[in-house]
Amino acid sequence: MSESFLLVDDEPALLARLCRILKTLRDEPIDLHCAGSVAQGKATAASGPFAMALVDLGLPDGNGIELIGWLRQREAELPILVISAWSSEEMILDALRAGATGYLLKERDDDEIALLLRTALKGGAPIDPFIARRILAATAAARTPTPAAASAPAEPLSKREVQILELVARGLSNLEIAESISLSRWTVASHVKNIYAKFAVHSRTAAVQAARGSGVLR
Repeated sequence: MSESFLLVDDEPALLARLCRILKTLRDEPIDLHCAGSVAQGKATAASGPFAMALVDLGLPDGNGIELIGWLRQREAELPILVISAWSSEEMILDALRAGATGYLLKERDDDEIALLLRTALKGGAPIDPFIARRILAATAAARTPTPAAASAPAEPLSKREVQILELVARGLSNLEIAESISLSRWTVASHVKNIYAKFAVHSRTAAVQAARGSGVLR
């Protein structure tokens, strides 16, 4: 069964470029579903599931961050990558808070983008090095709340959920977690989804931060 990818950008040249790069990453055929706006992205998402979504932030009918949040609500484990030009630190952080798992710059050459896409397909969370430096600088400059100020989960985590969350905090993918504790990948994904719900978050990073802030994790 071929993999499907959702590409959302209003630049035909970039869509063609991304299609070309993605096809080099897989030996078998892949299905590419392209959209040029937030509305088209939502409509196209109905033809999923997808192995990955790539979303631009500047779309004709709205902000790609809205689409990212909408996609994350539909599928907790979908890799969602921003593929965009340089934006402000606030826009970047808002995209990550909405559920983006990575951020790629359009200006990079094909080989650099292909490397970051491979990382995402393996369960990683690729961030362009330039973007990563800006995020670190913005984070260092901001005052963050103390752990004591964080809210406890709406419902206590089970021992299994805490075990899985500890492995998530170590950077393991669902597949790696499943192999390490002898569960199926789908069972792990279900536990991760429950953890998101209990902390009212939409990403692995947010779940770990909430768990540490509330004392569930050290």
